Amino acid sequence: MLTDKTVNRESQQKLYVQMSSIIKDKIEQREWPAGSQIPTEDDLCTTYNVSKATVRMAIAELVRNGYLRKQQGKGTFVSHALPDLGITMKTKLTEDMFGEGVVARKEVLVKGVKVPPEDVRNYLRSEGDIYYILCKRVVQGEPAYLEESFVPLEVVPDIEEADVCQTPFYEMMQQRAKKKIQKVVQMIEITEMTGDAAAILKTGKGAPMLLLHRLLVGTDGKPLAYTRLMGDGKKYKLQTELIQIA
Repeated sequence: MLTDKTVNRESQQKLYVQMSSIIKDKIEQREWPAGSQIPTEDDLCTTYNVSKATVRMAIAELVRNGYLRKQQGKGTFVSHALPDLGITMKTKLTEDMFGEGVVARKEVLVKGVKVPPEDVRNYLRSEGDIYYILCKRVVQGEPAYLEESFVPLEVVPDIEEADVCQTPFYEMMQQRAKKKIQKVVQMIEITEMTGDAAAILKTGKGAPMLLLHRLLVGTDGKPLAYTRLMGDGKKYKLQTELIQIA
């Protein structure tokens, strides 16, 4: 059955939210199947008697949620009908690595646009500018681990404004990225301390190092960011918690 919702101007719900719901219903009812091109912004404005700003906000929300994808010079297309699996991922670091009641803080050592190593470029599959953040976690006054993050500027254009000390990286990405995080691919290994990491963490070169790689992937299957944690392999363990939400 085709959807026939209309915009209700007497409703307290914002117009762009209503438009988003209309478009989403057409996708979920397969009126607009996966891979098909949706009507132009002008056509949607005419059909539902709304402004172009309203249509653009509705489309942007559905792109962020994975229902739609924009193709430069061609238009907007349906990605798939059921992108939201209802899963959010939260990672506990301080409690699980250091125990409760400890005094911990994060210090930013370096941030700004940087040419990433080739392996990171391959992870991100991006040829654009990459924003780099290097942080040090200090616990009870002693350096505990390093966190390196690489984010394509096209994913988070306003990342320079983010408070990366006070906001956990995953939470910052959820708030600011143009697309929502669909999954996190994570790998943990034990390797050896290198010169720079060893100097900052005050350990000997060649000492065991816990290295965690984490790739954040968007609803369209494309990488959003890559981050890695480096800590003393003798001291810490890491637990990741996945929480089902409605």
